Order: sequence, then structure tokens, then C-alpha cells
Amino acid sequence: MAKTTTPQKAAAVRQRGVTMSDVAQHAGVSRTAVSFVLNNRENASISEETRIRINDAVQALGYRPNAGARALASQRSDWYGLVTEIVTAPFAVDIIKGAQDQAWLDHRFLLIAPSDQADAVGPNQGLEDAATEKLLEQRVEGLLYAATYHRGVHVPESAHEVPTVLINCFDADGKLPSIVPDERGGGRVAVDRLLRAGHSRIGVINLDPHIPAAVGRLEGAREALAGAGLELDPELVVSGHATADGGYEAACQILDRYPQQDRPTALFCLNDRMAMGAYDAIKERGLTIPGDIAVIGFDNQELIAAYLRPKLTTVALPFEKMGALGVQTLAALTAGQPITADQQLVDCPLLERSSV
Repeated sequence: MAKTTTPQKAAAVRQRGVTMSDVAQHAGVSRTAVSFVLNNRENASISEETRIRINDAVQALGYRPNAGARALASQRSDWYGLVTEIVTAPFAVDIIKGAQDQAWLDHRFLLIAPSDQADAVGPNQGLEDAATEKLLEQRVEGLLYAATYHRGVHVPESAHEVPTVLINCFDADGKLPSIVPDERGGGRVAVDRLLRAGHSRIGVINLDPHIPAAVGRLEGAREALAGAGLELDPELVVSGHATADGGYEAACQILDRYPQQDRPTALFCLNDRMAMGAYDAIKERGLTIPGDIAVIGFDNQELIAAYLRPKLTTVALPFEKMGALGVQTLAALTAGQPITADQQLVDCPLLERSSV
């Protein structure tokens, strides 16, 4: 018969922390029976009436299992860790959304440890090391490491203790699998769209030229032009250094370099901020978009692309899909399954608006 705990005693138990023994006493059963029910032991000979009593006791006392102890005993926690600078940055947050949604579908829980956003010098390695250690202390089954922008990274050495997958970045040492955007494919998609609209003289406002996004997007642009029997005029490629001001200045150089009959009729801007600056340069010269100059961006920064006038046609970075694929890849690794490639490329889709 159940030894039901009084409300006053239940409150006192909750204050000091409810144990499995408290649940057993409240339900009038053995601690072993409680353990079997809470751990869903299917082969345990426990009646349905007893299971109900135990679950009622759990609810009445507010019992929560000790996840750390359970992980220690089973060597499984059902947790993945995510080390990322994204929580302190305004961009790429959909990586977290994609990873979290996929983890939830897989009945996993994502623990997120923030690291400082990388700057010109590099990431805060001390904070990244500490964040990784904290996650490993929670006995996560695997780690995700996500970056705000596509680049090579050096992950903390302790990350190699568990399966680890990189998202929107790649291991500079070549040891860990990664999920990155198909920058080349995105560049090809953008210029193909301009070619289909009838443009053959296309200017390019580039990022800093040696980063992976700049290299890949420019290669894709050249491939699309080559497919149409055209070459990219090097005089029409100017760096805008990823900023709106830089995009404005680069567009001014491109537009003012040639007489009207030789001026490019389209600009491919390798990010949306530079496209925003290019809009100002075009309009200052009395030209219209897309009537005189068509413009395509890259990244799909929603607060820019959707609110420019005309709205900016752009190529989207697949942040949410990369986050989800990172979790799927990590799940395969933690299950001991082989993965198909050390680096997986995710398509960058074209989002049609009104600037072409």
C-alpha cells in the first residue's frame, strides 16, 4: 500500500532535492521498481497500477532524474554540445535553429556554449578551450563547432576526444569533417541568372580576395561566363571589403571607369551589404535598377535584401540546412556509421526579388 507523503512533507522534500528513494517511499514501492519505471525497462515485471503510482509520485514530488549520474552510468547523455561565436553575432543564427530543430527531432538536446566572435586577430582561444571543456564535463556525446563566416579554424585539442563536426568552417589541420556552403555553386547560380536576363558585361564587387567565400564565388562567376563563351574582364572586378561603404566606392569605380556604351549592365555583389552601397552609387548617377543596371547580392541578409528598393535578388547562405546536416552527421559518427565525405557542400539557392 502506498505511503503517501503529506503536502507539508512533500514541500520539504522538494526544498532539499527529491531523490529516487523519496519517490519510492511516496509510492510505497521499492527503489528498484522506481528505477525500472523511470528508465523504461520493458522486461521488468511491474504492474500497470504500480507504474501509475510511481508516475503520480514523480509528479507530486517534482522529481527530476540526475542526468549527470545517468550519463555516467550509461556512458550516454543524449546531449550534443555546440561551441559557437554566433550567439554574440547578428548573422548566421539560423545555424543554431537548424541544429536545435534537428537535435529535437532526433530526441537529443543541444547544449550551447558561446565563444567570442572572431576578429581580425582571430578567435578567443582561451574562451573556446574553456567552453569545450565545460561541454565535455557534461559528458556530451559529440560536439558541433560553428562559425559566423566560412573560414579555416583550429579547434581546441580536447574536441578530438569525442566525435566533432564543423559547420560553416573547416578544420585547418584537415582532421575533422565539416559542413560548408557551396560558394562556387552560388557564384555560378548568380551569374547564370544575369546571363539569362540578357547581360553579358557584368561587374563584380568582391570580398577580401583570399577568403574562401571570395575565392569560391568568383570561381563560380568565371565558370558561368565561360559556359556562355565569355570571360570576366579583370577591370570589372573591384574589392568592396564586405562593407556598404566599400560596395559604394567599388561601384563608383566600375561605373565611372567606362563611357556609357561600355559600362557594365549588371553588378554581382558578393554580399548584400556591398549591394546596398552599390544601390546608392547607381542611383546617384541617375540610373535605375534593374532598368539600367541589374544587381544581385549574396548571403540573403534579410534586413537588407528584403527592404532595399527595389528588393534585392540574392543568393542565400543555407545556414539552417547546414545546422541540421551538422547534427545528422554527428549522429552518424556517434552511432559508429561511416560518413560519405570529409567536407559536405550545401547548395546556395537563388532568391528572386526585383533587382534583375
